[in-house]
Amino acid sequence: MKDSLFILLQHLLPQHLLSRAVGYLAESRCNWIKRPFIKLFAKQYRVNMSEAVVEDLEQFENFNAFFTRALKPGMRPLDEASVVSPADGAISQIGPIDYGRILQAKGRGYGLSTLLGGHADLAEPFINGRFATIYLSPSDYHRVHMPITGTLRESIYVPGDLYSVNQTTAEGVDNLFARNERLIAIFDTERGPMAMVLVGAMIVAGIETVWGGQVAPPQKNSWRVDHQTPSEPVTLQKGEEMGRFKLGSTVVLLLGKDAIEWTESLKAEDTVRLGQAISQD
Repeated sequence: MKDSLFILLQHLLPQHLLSRAVGYLAESRCNWIKRPFIKLFAKQYRVNMSEAVVEDLEQFENFNAFFTRALKPGMRPLDEASVVSPADGAISQIGPIDYGRILQAKGRGYGLSTLLGGHADLAEPFINGRFATIYLSPSDYHRVHMPITGTLRESIYVPGDLYSVNQTTAEGVDNLFARNERLIAIFDTERGPMAMVLVGAMIVAGIETVWGGQVAPPQKNSWRVDHQTPSEPVTLQKGEEMGRFKLGSTVVLLLGKDAIEWTESLKAEDTVRLGQAISQD
């Protein structure tokens, strides 16, 4: 009953208006707004500030600076495996992409092409490939890094809803990750094409990339950018930052058929850390 009410409330709330209002507050530099907001959040979610470059909560210019805080060097060593976790978080689901369908939760799935903005040409290389969905909770480190070295080929922005992306919502809302606002980045790697889909969520104040800055909000229309023509291509090394969330969300990682096999022991609800091996070589 409680879960049903939570889902119903999300249907009824003005998702974008609420999220943008929270985003406005999260950018505030007013001490009487940012200080209690940061302190309450850090206490409520038991944020481990000893890992951060800046440990003093008073030193952040606003809530977003605190939320997207950098880690001290060496906090997340990279495993030698071909593919490592792109973020701290929990495995929502992991497995094969069965004939263009991705598992969202028990009894629910969604289309690969729909996730990739309806672009069949983008979806084709990943049919019968592998996917991993990683949920970043409020207490997690919220920068997203490269799971493998890659050169950016295309980026696509898809506007959409802003449902929560926690497990309760994943089990109760159809096509969740394929209906929420999202940024899709397609990379060429030594293991073939890779897609990293950064999925927006309720009260997420923004999605950023290291090459384009903030891409959502305030975009209202979808777009698709070819990154193969610039004189200086965007090549990011394994473990290098590629983007970040201003408040928690989800990354969906896609690799092609026969590119890799996931570590056999990984399963839904397992906790992962940035740099941890998620492929078996």
